[in-house]
Order: sequence, then structure tokens, then C-alpha cells
Amino acid sequence: MDINLHGFMPALLPVALSPGASFTLVMSSAIAGGRKGLLRTLAGTALGIYTHAVLIGLGITAVIISSPATFAVLKISGNVYLLWLGTMLIRSGIRASHGGLTDTKHSVTLREAWIANVLNPKAIIFYLTVVSQFAGKEGGISNYLTLASVHIVVMCVWLLVVSRTLVVSVKKTAPLLLKKYVNIAGGILLIAFSVHAFVH
Repeated sequence: MDINLHGFMPALLPVALSPGASFTLVMSSAIAGGRKGLLRTLAGTALGIYTHAVLIGLGITAVIISSPATFAVLKISGNVYLLWLGTMLIRSGIRASHGGLTDTKHSVTLREAWIANVLNPKAIIFYLTVVSQFAGKEGGISNYLTLASVHIVVMCVWLLVVSRTLVVSVKKTAPLLLKKYVNIAGGILLIAFSVHAFVH
């Protein structure tokens, strides 16, 4: 295995630690679904990362990128999906503001987190252009899965620490109010990510 882990870490950290769609979904799930919601979202995101690793290892990602029409459909689908998830989070936040604390209807499911990650054009491009540089000359699925595992560990540790801080703060503040603001802000962020991707 000729994986360049030393080079991969500095390239990975800004991506794994920056707020994005996965970060937003995890924070909302930590509030709406507690530990189970958080773990579901992390598991779905991890499955999405492994899916990207397998697709690039098999060469499928390169085929998708090489077809402008296919990539455009994927990009539009991903953005529409983020719009839908953002709308669901805002609706959940509004319900919470009307006394619906027990309504965890939109704690993100494993499947939703997986789809959000798989359809994310930034994740596709990241794996094709950045991760591929560190997978070695031969590449191969095992090398990509190794790098994906490192990505998942870094992401999970970071998101668990941040979400734990958030959950502790829930106990110290009004949980209904915090759920309202986290879900509405998270929904607005997802919609903003989607609109930004459409514009650019």
C-alpha cells in the first residue's frame, strides 16, 4: 500500500472540520433525536463516504464526471434534496416553537444522511480530485476505503465533540427554544448551501 496519509491529513482537515451539510444534519439530529438521532446521521454520512470510496475505486465517479449531462442531473438532484431537507428542518423548528418538543418527526434518518452525502457534488469532486492524489499509484478500492476510514474517524470525532457540547448546552437552556433555533438555522443553512451550489 502506497497511501500518503501524511499528505492526506492536511488536505482532509479543512474539509472534515468545516461546517457543511453533514455538520448541519448532525447538529439538528443531536437536538431532535438525541443520541440515537446523532448516531443515525453519523452512520448515514459514513456510509456515504464509503460509497464515494467504492465508486471512485471502481472508476464510476470518473465516468459520471466525464458526462456533463449526468453530472448536471446529479448536481440538481443533490441540490433539490438539500432544499427538501432544509424545508423539513425549518418546519420541525416551527413546530417546536409551538410546543411540539416531543415531535421529533424530522430527526434525520440514516437513509436521508446517506443520500445527502452521496448526492453532494462537493463530496464527489473532493474524492475525485483530492483523495485520488493520496491513494497511491495503483489506487484501488482498498486504498480508497482506507482513506475513507480516516476521513470518517476524523469527521466522527469532531462531530461527536461538537454535538456533545450542544447536547450539554440543551440541558442548561430551554430545550424547546434551542430545538427551534437549531432546526430553523440548520434548515436555512441547507437551503443556502443548495442555492449557492445552483448559482455557482
